[in-house]
Amino acid sequence: MAVESQSKRRSARPTIRQVAAQAGVGFKTVARVVNGERGVSPTTTARVKKAIDELGYVPDDSAGSLRRDGGRTRTIGLTISNVANPLAAQIHGAVEVVAMTHNVATFAASLNEDPEAEKRHTRAFLRRRVDGLILTAVAPDQSYLRLPLERGTPMVFVDREPSGLDADSFVVDNAAATSAAIRHLAALGHKEIAYLGDRESIQTARLRYQGYEQAMDQLGLAIDPSLVFKGVSDEIQAFAVASALLERRPAPTAIFSAQILITIGSLRALRALRMERQIALIGFDDVPLGDLLTPAVTVISHDLARVGRVAAERLFARIDGDASPPLRIVIPTQLVARGSGEIPPFR
Repeated sequence: MAVESQSKRRSARPTIRQVAAQAGVGFKTVARVVNGERGVSPTTTARVKKAIDELGYVPDDSAGSLRRDGGRTRTIGLTISNVANPLAAQIHGAVEVVAMTHNVATFAASLNEDPEAEKRHTRAFLRRRVDGLILTAVAPDQSYLRLPLERGTPMVFVDREPSGLDADSFVVDNAAATSAAIRHLAALGHKEIAYLGDRESIQTARLRYQGYEQAMDQLGLAIDPSLVFKGVSDEIQAFAVASALLERRPAPTAIFSAQILITIGSLRALRALRMERQIALIGFDDVPLGDLLTPAVTVISHDLARVGRVAAERLFARIDGDASPPLRIVIPTQLVARGSGEIPPFR
């Protein structure tokens, strides 16, 4: 029954002939508008585009292959937040491993935290009639995907929850994990805890700062605005911000880094100033080879390879006809105490 339901939803996708009928033009005119060809009047173009929007029509870049293998293209689409982030590579690798066991190819795109890139790449995947999508939400609203989802394209979200769309998501509890890190530092006597985080437009960055705020409030510790830095998006910026923090007097006694690239930049600053044994540091996300440093890096660890694996398994269950209600799965985190987060206050 579930397979029949899935098949019916797939067949509900509007066709180019339906667009033509609604716009009152020939289907070749619709094709010319879709392909951006010249020779169609602005009035007719506007009418065709209106019909496309109203019907939720998605052009088909692979129509010749749709009749193969029961209408499937044996492909899925994957978007990751930023190819520079090694954690995104973990998700990508895990998804590809699962896809290969299903004899399915993975099209992947790095969004570089650009909302327009999310829409552009996702729509490109839909044009290719991929069998399903695994997405990292970068845009503030994913409701533009409601029609493709309702008409049979399975979607699963990883790392960040979608907004304006009811779909499967696999996330970590960013706020709670950050609060645990701040409480860990406070238990050692730290009060001046600096916060270095990514751009506020990023869902995970907002949640991690909320966790910092909540923990500081619950512990009765005042937040010093001069110790809070948002919008730190890469290793270079993090090095500059952390260096300035460490050179001020008095310097903070501890730093919480809310993203892996920020942690790497902070580590470089600590070592450049030879303060790695004086200032406590906890980073969100594990750092490659961080356990081999002296002191080793204390981190909030979570298994993003597992996130990619279970998300891909869920997607293929959907492709095979699973029509159960959407799931929100929270992947557990762990505070791994290795040394850098256990340095006591120096004053």
